[in-house]
Amino acid sequence: MKDQGRSARKRTGGRLKHASNKKRHQLGREPAETTVGETRLQYIDSRGTGKKVRALSTNVAQVAADGEVSEAEIENVADNPANVNYARRNIVTKGAIIETSAGRARVTSRPGQTGQVNAVLLD
Repeated sequence: MKDQGRSARKRTGGRLKHASNKKRHQLGREPAETTVGETRLQYIDSRGTGKKVRALSTNVAQVAADGEVSEAEIENVADNPANVNYARRNIVTKGAIIETSAGRARVTSRPGQTGQVNAVLLD
């Protein structure tokens, strides 16, 4: 989501004068919108010396069940409370319910920020 900045109007309706221009670290980027498919990653500089790994598409998830973690293949997105259209478009975000080879699971990681899909089994 791009940062649009503060409103140009006060609570009373009067106009606000901007004290400064937008700085580079205040700019946002388009969301990654990770889809189900062949794994594609994008490496992005973050603030400071850090890096972010964006998963543009992936078909593998680390699924946790009863203290054990196993790798499962993502079949499709069953439900995504972030956006009603994301399930139809097979977009994986945090909180999405995915169908894997191990069963239905809820995503606990942010694939657009970490580059991987971690999930917990629901059944």
